[in-house]
Amino acid sequence: MQKMKCSICGHVYDPDKGDKDAPAGTDFQDLPQDWVCPVCLSAKRLFQPI
Repeated sequence: MQKMKCSICGHVYDPDKGDKDAPAGTDFQDLPQDWVCPVCLSAKRLFQPI
């Protein structure tokens, strides 16, 4: 599983940790299409692999 970084605010989504709406182990591609950055509310499409 790959970490993804928001191109707007720099927040890193780490699938090993998940976030408040996704349990640990949730791959970025498995997040819902309407998922947004928990920091700046940017769309999922604005994240890039790191």
